[in-house]
Amino acid sequence: MNRSLASALLLVAVVATGGGLAVWKHGAIQQANASSAAMPEPMESVTAAVAQQRSHRQTLSSIGTVLARRSVTLRNELPGTVSEVALRPGEVVDAGAVLIALDTSVERAELEAQKAQAELARTTLERLRKLREVNATSQQEVDRARAEREVALANIARTRALIERKTIRAPFRAQVGMADVHPGQYLNEGSMLTTLQGVDEALHVDFTVPQDVAVALQVGDELKVFAGHGGTPVPAKVLALDARVDRDTRNTAVRARIARTDASPAPGSSVRVAVATGAAQPAVAIPASALRKGPAGDHVFVLAEDEEGRTRADLRTVEVAALLGDEVLIRSGLEPTERVAASGSFKLRDAMLVAVLDAPAPQARLLAGD
Repeated sequence: MNRSLASALLLVAVVATGGGLAVWKHGAIQQANASSAAMPEPMESVTAAVAQQRSHRQTLSSIGTVLARRSVTLRNELPGTVSEVALRPGEVVDAGAVLIALDTSVERAELEAQKAQAELARTTLERLRKLREVNATSQQEVDRARAEREVALANIARTRALIERKTIRAPFRAQVGMADVHPGQYLNEGSMLTTLQGVDEALHVDFTVPQDVAVALQVGDELKVFAGHGGTPVPAKVLALDARVDRDTRNTAVRARIARTDASPAPGSSVRVAVATGAAQPAVAIPASALRKGPAGDHVFVLAEDEEGRTRADLRTVEVAALLGDEVLIRSGLEPTERVAASGSFKLRDAMLVAVLDAPAPQARLLAGD
């Protein structure tokens, strides 16, 4: 009997304790809800940008090589000992400038001897012509003297040509490459002396494109050439297309022309060539900072007012057409004139309250970027 009474009392105590805890918990929840209702909704600050209408053509990138319009590897035609060197790497030389002179002392001595023989042959021919006028000699003797005179003149011309070929000149205005030639050095025939890159008003860029792209290209079409990482594109024009398609790669070689400037890439440099393909399509331009990437793909936060007139972030999935420097071109998912979150968009989530700040002035942005 006493045991039953104790159990009943224990049960009553447990129930009373549980009821008290429930009442206390309910009161705490009500108090927390009241406090939450009194707190303001979280808000993030961003700058806004207005989507702009653009016209965009798809581009294909190809790696090209810069070439001088005129380029030669300088070699000597005749063997000999170097007597003069005027090769200074990096120097620009005019057409006809002497670069290397080989020793021609033997040839010049032979030339003097041949000049004396030619003079003797001339004197002999004149004497025989006078004798022939009075029939004091035969016509055969006159003809033989004339032939000897012509042979002597030909020998002089040959020796002069040899001397000239041992004097190596710049064939055109060019910049001199690296050289390792010194006076007193003996050069075998065909020794590599240096390279010459023509200094013209333009440079060539050779690259390849797929055959279906080459079909749409024409001489005079405009291209864009990028040297180094990023940078300002250099305008180029198609100069020529190869007459055949490579049977292994199915690509066609294309040559474009760019204007030479002080900042132009050197011949042999690798550049990226952007070739426009297809017709122009409408697109929407936004700052690159407005584009976000996530598991669901590319998206932006469109800034729109809710029913209470407050600005909220609306997560919008978009399709990217191209990245152009500081801008992103959107093919679909965004309409022109819509406002998107630019700077600070990484802090947003869908339906979040947003405070739009004024965008910094262009000069302030430039200084901050520096």
